[in-house]
Amino acid sequence: MTVISSHQDTQALTLTIVAEYDAAPDRVWRVWADPRKLERWWGPPTWPATFEQHDFTVGGSSSYFMTGPDGTKAHGWWRITAIDAPKRLEFDDGFADENGERSPDMPVIHCAVTFEPSGTGTRMTTVSSFASIEELEKLIEMGMEEGMKLAEGQIDAILAED
Repeated sequence: MTVISSHQDTQALTLTIVAEYDAAPDRVWRVWADPRKLERWWGPPTWPATFEQHDFTVGGSSSYFMTGPDGTKAHGWWRITAIDAPKRLEFDDGFADENGERSPDMPVIHCAVTFEPSGTGTRMTTVSSFASIEELEKLIEMGMEEGMKLAEGQIDAILAED
């Protein structure tokens, strides 16, 4: 598995996942930029994603859903807030209803992803920030940390095909 660490910081209200890949940063960047690659790893293996929209520009938005083993669909959205290819990506990530409308009852997570050269590969650090300890605890209880680790663990197979 390529995920080398995960850490919850209840003071800073963050969840940090660090992974390393045997590919240059621009190749790792493409698994975020290309919606067909992104949907092959965003979400745990038993909850594959389908991106219906992916406007990978600052101010752009994405909409997607993940399909569970029983056919249940969990919808989500992104709003891209910063791009510095292939070094840094920031976006807000939230839940949506079956029509793609943002769910006001669920937290919005701000994600900052950095891509740094590491030996012959890339170190990718994903920092998810929460507005409150209750939101952090709620999403950890829903399986976010384990789900992200499983999701990012799928990237190696995609990079091996390029």
